Amino acid sequence: MLSKKMLDALNKQVNAEFYAAFIYLSMATYFEEKNLPGFAHWMGQQHKEEVEHAMKIYEYINDRGSRVILKAIEQPPVDFSSPLDVFQKALEHEVKVTGMINNLMDIAEEEKDRATRVFLHWFIEEQVEEEKNASEIIETLKMLGDKGHALIMLDRQLARRGA
Repeated sequence: MLSKKMLDALNKQVNAEFYAAFIYLSMATYFEEKNLPGFAHWMGQQHKEEVEHAMKIYEYINDRGSRVILKAIEQPPVDFSSPLDVFQKALEHEVKVTGMINNLMDIAEEEKDRATRVFLHWFIEEQVEEEKNASEIIETLKMLGDKGHALIMLDRQLARRGA
């Protein structure tokens, strides 16, 4: 069974992961509106990953004999100025999530909860990948700019994610 402190923190993370999914879905709608279907697809895949992350924690809580408490999810941002702005906001959010995962690990260590520490290792590695992916696209967008043939080529490349 999870300690109350660990359970509360994990429940908070479940909601944070669902909120992250909403952020990426909102970003996908921005790209759909801008007629960048590859960017929209990439964000849609990211949305699915975030739901999977939430469900991993959800199932872990249940597996440990505890109860998931879902709370309201706030509205995600909907206004973006450019593809670069979107990915910069995505990276900012991933950095925040990394801090939250690190906090979970701190709590697991304080509570001497070895099972949760082992469980969280996957999320720590995942956050390294999440930040790297967003950073690489940001650097590419800075080189390309927000318009032109190069942006269309990047759009086509991002459409292949998960294919």
